[in-house]
Amino acid sequence: MKFTFSWLKDHLDTMASLDEVVETLTRIGLEVENVEDKAKTFAPYKVAYVVSAEQHPNADRLRVCVVDTGEGAPVQVVCGAPNARTGMKSVFAPPGTYIPGKNITLGIGTIRGVESRGMLCSAAELELSDDHEGIIDLPDDAPVGQPYAAYAGLDDPVIEINLTPNRPDCTSIHGIARDLAAAGLGTLKGGEISAVKTVGPCPVSVRLDFAPGDEKLCPIFSLRLVRGVKNGPSPEWMQRRLLSIGLRPINALVDITNYMTFDRGRPLHVFDAKKVMGNLTVRRASDGEELLALDGRTYTLDRGTVVIADENGVESIAGIMGGEHSGVDATTTDVLIESALWDPLNIAQSGRKLGIITDARYRFERGVDPAFTLPGLDLAAGMVMEICGGVASEPVIAGKVPQDNRVIEFPWSEVPRLSGLPVQPAESKQILEKLGFGIEGSSDAVKVTPPSWRPDVEGKADLVEEVIRIVGLDRIEPRPLPRLEAAVAKPILTLIQKRTRLAKHALAVRGLVEAVTWSFIGKAEADMFGGGDPRLALANPIASDLSDMRPSLLPGLLKAAQRNADRGFGDVALFEVGQCFASDEPEGQTIKAAAVRRGTARPEGVGRHWDGGATAVDAFDAKADAMALLATLGIPAGGLQVVAGGPSWFHPGRSGTLQFGPKNVIGTFGEVHPNILRVLDLKGPLVAFELTLDGLPTPKPKPTKMRPKLVLSDFQPVTRDFAFVVGRDVAAGEIIKAAQSAERQLIVGVDVFDVYEGTGIDPDKKSVAIAVTIQPTDKTLTDVEIEAITARIVAEVAKKTGAVLRS
Repeated sequence: MKFTFSWLKDHLDTMASLDEVVETLTRIGLEVENVEDKAKTFAPYKVAYVVSAEQHPNADRLRVCVVDTGEGAPVQVVCGAPNARTGMKSVFAPPGTYIPGKNITLGIGTIRGVESRGMLCSAAELELSDDHEGIIDLPDDAPVGQPYAAYAGLDDPVIEINLTPNRPDCTSIHGIARDLAAAGLGTLKGGEISAVKTVGPCPVSVRLDFAPGDEKLCPIFSLRLVRGVKNGPSPEWMQRRLLSIGLRPINALVDITNYMTFDRGRPLHVFDAKKVMGNLTVRRASDGEELLALDGRTYTLDRGTVVIADENGVESIAGIMGGEHSGVDATTTDVLIESALWDPLNIAQSGRKLGIITDARYRFERGVDPAFTLPGLDLAAGMVMEICGGVASEPVIAGKVPQDNRVIEFPWSEVPRLSGLPVQPAESKQILEKLGFGIEGSSDAVKVTPPSWRPDVEGKADLVEEVIRIVGLDRIEPRPLPRLEAAVAKPILTLIQKRTRLAKHALAVRGLVEAVTWSFIGKAEADMFGGGDPRLALANPIASDLSDMRPSLLPGLLKAAQRNADRGFGDVALFEVGQCFASDEPEGQTIKAAAVRRGTARPEGVGRHWDGGATAVDAFDAKADAMALLATLGIPAGGLQVVAGGPSWFHPGRSGTLQFGPKNVIGTFGEVHPNILRVLDLKGPLVAFELTLDGLPTPKPKPTKMRPKLVLSDFQPVTRDFAFVVGRDVAAGEIIKAAQSAERQLIVGVDVFDVYEGTGIDPDKKSVAIAVTIQPTDKTLTDVEIEAITARIVAEVAKKTGAVLRS
């Protein structure tokens, strides 16, 4: 939203400076994005008189001008403009001036042997227009030596504010002035609108043609005819203001509607009455109807769009843009002025569907003041008659202004309760009344009626916000935080928050790079990874391939890894910790940690090396990542079961499931299934794991947070190797657990170092070799004691797995 400082003062009686206005706007929530002060930009430029303009002795197209700048002796300027002549007045820039149109800073120079001390400027060089045919030719009464910005009215600063969608009242300069007046920066002006003198009824009638239930699309439509207008250029002051905010002046009638849009936040439309056939009807468009709009484009409409039509068809897209056929031009003598109220949601949907962005749409989709519909028509008609002449008819009104029944029971104590500021009821009342709120009652609790131009105010908290933003957050007194009684603050993070942070750190330590992917995936991908619940489909997805809430982190990570590979980074390792969704219930939302490795991105290193070929990632790399994460999170591995196989998106023979019993599955790992690679257009090898952090067991509380005493044995450990022949369906992990249980006090490590199937072994058997580390604690073990332990290991493994010692 842009406006000039002088335009603001049309609505605000204030002595405040520009800096005070800018500071106050930001303080009350109307953030100032930019202030363009052309008075400073054009400060060096002065009105000058050309004393003489003689032919340059060494150039046919140059003239040597002697220029009176109003200060000191005249200066010599070499000028190449064809209209430079003796006796004219123009704009002079002295040496040291920056010329925006040429992006240069002037200096004292010599042109074809003649010294030049400055420049006579064209409008293009000052970026005031595209006219570069000659220097600016000022009237004879232009005062020599006066700053050009002041003479041309360019010394009016332009303020640009950033509006939030909930403030439609400040899409008008009058609304902005109202807020500043409430903040104590002046007095609001221009509240009263005089009635227009009318002559006779309007010959054009209006009908609202909507099915029951659609009346909200246009609650009220008003129309007025002004006969005998003369549609020429708008006044210079209006053109100057429109240009300053980036609008191109067209003609008086169109400029008046644009002026009203910004001045009062009331979009209007004008029809050339002689081009309108018969009466007007406001209705839904028919599918396939077309309109050649004022922007020169033809739009195809459907029933979702509301239009204004005459007997020949559509003449305007309601609340968005008028049609070319009934537009006003220099020949217009009779004009129909329309002021209507449109449904914000319908305007937003229609504008978005048609791809039309206009100042009218911007305001209607946020909510235009319904009570100003008819006063706005009067104000516009009065301005048309003042600038263009003519006689106004009586208004034609279809529908009625919707009733606003909002009344908020408001205790004054809510202001200090919600804000913490000790604002007195009298001050709160004064602020709300200046903002246009009606207040009834004199007790501690009053009834507050929001004004028609504030559709965003619905409850008590909104009223508190209005008071506080005007009072100013700078009234909050800084206070130090209270000193804690205890020496150490109590922890404030929940268990899942701690695990989330620790998981990210643990995975990064293993050489994985964190990725943040969309929480939405396509319907087909959701089905492939265990989702697809209709309740998790988005009602308004931002893209067709982001239609469902994700049931897993893996789809996003797999596609991210492939995107890296497509750009030449095939050996990539990514992880993510984030939310996943199994249902639309709160308990269906979980926090998961997942990682993907591709190519040769193994934990020990990436890519080829001089001492050997690169080894591709496999399922055990993913398992190692998962087990390392569990260890970092302090999850005991004693009761953890690793079961062969996993969900359908993993390779059935190269995957596993991590669980604490069959009913408490905490995660899966493995190689991605070839069908998934094919459907998602991925290229392997790709391995991954995924753990549900919410499903991990809660650690048992410890009596102290101190780490246990480090115990190191003074005795030499003993390692013994065993090779067992066991059934092919027996997992190596069962052998490890059985060996560990043989002597828990002394056995500190069991590792599988060989698995053999083939010659010498039955086809339904395999050989699994393990290394067992025995650590004495209080004395060196004798050979007899070691032999007794090895015998117990063999017996325990045989008992629990059916294995026999390989001969």
